[in-house]
Amino acid sequence: MKLISLRSGEATEAEITEVAEEDYEVITSSGRFTFDWRKERENLVYKIRFIGREDILGLISLIDIPPEYRLHINLIESSVENRGKNKLIGRIPGCLIAFAIRQSITYGYEGFVSLKPKTKLIEHYITTYGFRQYGMYLAIYEDACQQLITKYLDYEL
Repeated sequence: MKLISLRSGEATEAEITEVAEEDYEVITSSGRFTFDWRKERENLVYKIRFIGREDILGLISLIDIPPEYRLHINLIESSVENRGKNKLIGRIPGCLIAFAIRQSITYGYEGFVSLKPKTKLIEHYITTYGFRQYGMYLAIYEDACQQLITKYLDYEL
């Protein structure tokens, strides 16, 4: 998977790995993340960073819900410098969401992933990533899943 420098347009290889216990202190003390990620320790928490570098660029917390054959995105966040109109690196949330979908497929859930977004982000998740609204939740599955995996993990611009 590749992340894109929005200043130079350069694509750089990235990786998503599980957050290690020692990462929580770095995440907390860096001041680059808004949420208290230590509260997510019980969940499946992953970080995205450039290969060969230590800086964590984004995080995702997943909850496995086997009776419903789905993974739930409990929390997703890009580092402060990679949010909004003036972000430095693009594709972070897309890569993390596509990773969650791939994990869901690995678990035998056919890519079924849900989240409960802030109201102002509902339309963004629907138009940008192909989620559908189901009451207070958004979910993605079927064709939209493969499209995101191809675009973000297999690197299609």
